[in-house]
Amino acid sequence: MLSKLQNHIDNNLPFLKGKKLLLAVSGGIDSMVLLHLLKQLHFDISAAHCNFKLRGEESDGDENFVKSVCSGSGIKLYVNHFNTEEYTDLHKQSIQVSARKLRYDWFDELLENEGFDYLLTAHHLDDSAETFLINFTRGTGLEGLTGIPERNAKIVRPLLSFSREEIENYAKDTAIQWREDSSNASDKYLRNKLRHDILPVLKELNPGFLSSFQQTLENLQQAQSMVDDASRIVYRKVVEDVANQKRIRLKELKILPNYQAYLYQWLKPFGFTAWNDIYDLVEAQSGKQIFSGKYRLLKDREVLILEALSENENEKYFIEENQTEIGHPIPMKISYVTNVTVTGSSEIIFVDKDSLKFPLVFRKWQEGDYFYPFGMTGKKKVSKYFKDEKFSLIDKENAWLLCSGNEIVWIVGKRADRRFSVTKTTQTILKFELK
Repeated sequence: MLSKLQNHIDNNLPFLKGKKLLLAVSGGIDSMVLLHLLKQLHFDISAAHCNFKLRGEESDGDENFVKSVCSGSGIKLYVNHFNTEEYTDLHKQSIQVSARKLRYDWFDELLENEGFDYLLTAHHLDDSAETFLINFTRGTGLEGLTGIPERNAKIVRPLLSFSREEIENYAKDTAIQWREDSSNASDKYLRNKLRHDILPVLKELNPGFLSSFQQTLENLQQAQSMVDDASRIVYRKVVEDVANQKRIRLKELKILPNYQAYLYQWLKPFGFTAWNDIYDLVEAQSGKQIFSGKYRLLKDREVLILEALSENENEKYFIEENQTEIGHPIPMKISYVTNVTVTGSSEIIFVDKDSLKFPLVFRKWQEGDYFYPFGMTGKKKVSKYFKDEKFSLIDKENAWLLCSGNEIVWIVGKRADRRFSVTKTTQTILKFELK
């Protein structure tokens, strides 16, 4: 197994050579074997151990065991203790999800703060088969059937081509010690039930199951790569990135014979799951919308608009007198000028400073807001202006108002209010310019 891993790294993971590596070590057989192998191959490794405090003395025993092994081997060890149950209760999620979030957030900190190049985990071929079956039973797209990736950014899994049987045989042949996690014996978790009851049957039916499965994974991964390539090509033709929005043009989309598959590829990274509702949205009335946890998909005439949900709809920002620059929520430059220049741009306005009441306020529009549009007589409701200008729901929610007291000075980047315009009697002119 040692020479097989060396050849695998030489041929498929050569970027690991000469790098500073952090190895996730639980104390179980998989991570202890990987630790031993990398030590034998003279890689520059350190270890990281998570004590989730879930199994009492057993968790502390795992920690002490890993400390003993690393100390005896001259391997630097990082240890972190987590109050996993409290974190789980606070975030209303499963223990497994909490533990994964806690450990990988900590691993990311170690990578950045300690200068490690890669994080190595001991996932193997049986783990990948279990993940395949979990996703298959729950329902998934093609990407859910491609197994665990061998490399994901800075996370590398060198043992993915090795079976659990190979790892166990190597541990016995080389007298490697490890700790058994009692929770692995429980069939309360789906992964354990698949490991204990389903995979053994598949291996009995086909002794070469893992080899066949590995070939199937390679075929599925190639198919996924083709899908990704096609998705990117069509995306450039159908989707327009505008500011913080993605606008899917329905006329071009509906020409495609498999447009639902493209919608799935483009929208799944944003947490959407109600796929039938999304597909129906293509033919729905304008104004209908679907939400994921953090995003909204809106039908607006002949486009679908994707945008992140606003977290602070009632936020306000103040501009003090003599302030010359604003960075948030809209980058803007404010300057004193001696005369007005005709620019033809809606991103610049000139106002009579003496007509303003400081501090000025940036805020979102509210029902009932009205202004006196520059170049028109009378007043107009902001909502009516939005309707006339064909603002989508998302456009309305993204609109910012620059206000003096309760009066609107500018629908920022769109239309100024004439009450603050420069006249013959103006003594001080302020220029507001979007950056």
